[in-house]
Amino acid sequence: MSEAITYELLHECKQTGARRGVIHTPHGDIQTPVFMPVGTQATVKSMTPEELKEEVKADIILSNTYHLYLRPGHDIVKEAGGLHKFMNWDRPILTDCGGFQVFSLSDLRTISEEGVEFKSHLDGSKHFFSPEKVMEIEEALGADIIMSFDECVEYPATYEYTKQSMERTTRWAARCKKAHKNTDKQGLFGIIQGGFYEDLRDKSLEDLEKLNFPGYAIGGISVGEPKEEFLRILKYTAPKMPKDKPRYLMGVGSPDYLIEAAMAGIDMCDCVLPTRIARNRNSIYFKRKSSNKKCRICKRLE
Repeated sequence: MSEAITYELLHECKQTGARRGVIHTPHGDIQTPVFMPVGTQATVKSMTPEELKEEVKADIILSNTYHLYLRPGHDIVKEAGGLHKFMNWDRPILTDCGGFQVFSLSDLRTISEEGVEFKSHLDGSKHFFSPEKVMEIEEALGADIIMSFDECVEYPATYEYTKQSMERTTRWAARCKKAHKNTDKQGLFGIIQGGFYEDLRDKSLEDLEKLNFPGYAIGGISVGEPKEEFLRILKYTAPKMPKDKPRYLMGVGSPDYLIEAAMAGIDMCDCVLPTRIARNRNSIYFKRKSSNKKCRICKRLE
């Protein structure tokens, strides 16, 4: 059986490690490095699919599992023919696992080995995400690239907790791989965790590589840490990721960070930041930047 997602490396810069490549998917090729506009609830806010194609030249967009699960519901999207038909988008789509949104609920969620119980931010109703449930949701949504369920640890976090969380994320990734059935139409990516501890990043990547995912993502950075810490972990982790598979840095969207990511050898990035800034006439970004507070969009100091 052929893989849904494959990667073709066309060129690698000898000086920086920046890569030029193509990701092949069931809904077309993605030229890399690429920024993925975020359509949280099956639409990139304030933009039509035609604008995304003709003006932005977007090869791929991202939608959010957590939000689509809550409304309209993954079953409704499936009945409509999947995300591609639901949102009138015939190019590739990536769905995240909902992990960042669930874990950002803080006081509204409880983590266990089995999964995460959380309360909806909409009405307070209780829900439960396990790796198997997340696979069920993402397969119903029908995106080309889907993400394994992980825990995004806040910054700062102790070494012991980060280690426990990273190991649990690896076990969840194995459960996702086992539960994922639609392998000829959807590629499941693993997410490297380990916080800001280099040895934990090494262990996470080593264990995830054994599961042989068609792509890998760096999670758990750009979560409020100083820029020098972000760059340290990015530049440490990215070169160690498999060269023959896509490298995805999650939750990065400001111009300076995108350039740093590309120069580190990252193929894919996403963030709500560009469209959020555009809709608010830059006011949020510049107010946060001048006040030296955590940006509520990307959760890091600006």
